[in-house]
Amino acid sequence: MRPLIGIPCAGNLSSHTHYRRFGVGQSYCRALELAGGAPVLIPLLDDEQTIPDIYKRLDGLLLAGGGDIETHHFGQKRLAKLGGVDRPRDRVELWLTRRAFADDLPVLAICRGVQMLAVALGGTLIQDIPAQIPGALRHDWHAGHARNYLGHEIMVERQTRLADILSAERTGVNSLHHQSVQEAPPALRVTARAPDGVIEAVEAPEKRFVLGVQWHPEELIGDDPRMARLFGAFVKVAASHQR
Repeated sequence: MRPLIGIPCAGNLSSHTHYRRFGVGQSYCRALELAGGAPVLIPLLDDEQTIPDIYKRLDGLLLAGGGDIETHHFGQKRLAKLGGVDRPRDRVELWLTRRAFADDLPVLAICRGVQMLAVALGGTLIQDIPAQIPGALRHDWHAGHARNYLGHEIMVERQTRLADILSAERTGVNSLHHQSVQEAPPALRVTARAPDGVIEAVEAPEKRFVLGVQWHPEELIGDDPRMARLFGAFVKVAASHQR
């Protein structure tokens, strides 16, 4: 039986008809399916027992990309460039991330997800890289580029889970973000950086599998088998301790 991997949705996505919906990018689901997992979308519901009831059935948690996290969760005041805040999503993801970490449930965190992982465990964020890091590389390659466009390289720390999975100390990645982890919490080790020093990956050495990356590997699995291995390693650990 495939392990169940929960993915919290983005909330209240609108359309031209003003019909409200929850949603997740298809690429995350397809990457998990190819790796042998069964993705389960988690809606941002209000009843305090619904999310725990869903959580009890999960074998792993994937934190996907999306908008910015509300700044009071990491003790800062809002800067002008903060946008796309989804408070129900913040609430649900903070609860799920902290519970999963405490229970040693496997976690793969991507883009906003790695930022949520850091914030949930006591870290802080850079709210806007261009405004806060003079001379930084361009990290937001949304406009005019495909989502698999390789925006810059990263340097991976040796003797880390990420290095073992990628089998590389340098690699090109896509880059679709304007925020990043500023200070990683004590429970997380920084395992990759961009050439300008921006944190690109973290992991929890004491856990079975807790790994976060700032790029979007789900958009690269057709181009780079190492990115498919990232999902494969995650799903393998989730499958080894199915509930």
